This record gives sequence, structure tokens and C-alpha cells, in this order.
Amino acid sequence: MEENFSGLKVMVIDDSKTIRRTAETLLQKVGCTVFTAVDGFDALAKIADSNPDIIFVDIMMPRLDGYQTCALIKNNQTFQKTPVIMLSSKDGLFDKAKGRIVGSDEYLTKPFSKEELFSAIRQHVNI
Repeated sequence: MEENFSGLKVMVIDDSKTIRRTAETLLQKVGCTVFTAVDGFDALAKIADSNPDIIFVDIMMPRLDGYQTCALIKNNQTFQKTPVIMLSSKDGLFDKAKGRIVGSDEYLTKPFSKEELFSAIRQHVNI
């Protein structure tokens, strides 16, 4: 079954161009409008303008890491209900727990599959 997330706005925050491009390609194929950001500061500026339905954020980033970015998003009245999915190349319990503390809704280990990406969207966004 081909997914159809037509009209869905997705933000992908990662300092890796490869990850951003991969996610963007997969998501655009199923109808998403994709916004990308290279780090937390870049993302915070864009989130207000784009008002995404779901946000994927890498944990390890320069300047403002994924935990700080997630905490700032969740502390903002407008975006506190926006699902935030953490992305990490480490599959550690500590990372998952820390992600939960700052309010993330799920945790995907990189490299993630198309199925994992779509499953996270289905789980957290009412389509």
C-alpha cells in the first residue's frame, strides 16, 4: 500500500545533509511538504513560519543539540502538542530516557528505514 501523507508538513532537523536529503526525498514522494534545518537555531526560526505537523530532530548537532531543541519546542505554547521524534545514531537507553524527559514522542535510530519514518508519522499525526 502506497502511503499518502498529502498536505502534511514535516520538519527535518539534522546537521547531516545526507540524512536531510534522504528524509526529504522519502517524504516528498508521499505528498509531504518538507522543511529542513541544519541545527536547532535554524529550526526554531523556521518552525514559527512553517508550523509543521511533526518534527524529526537529530540529537547530536552543533550549537543547540536535539534535546535542547526539543525542550524549546515543547516549552512553546503554540508547538507543545507538535510531535517531536528524536533521531540518533546511538541506540542507548540513556538517550531514549533523556529524550522522554525533554518531551520527545518517539526515538528512531539512524539509519532509519522508510517504514520506520512512515510508522512514526502514522502513530503521531492524525491524518
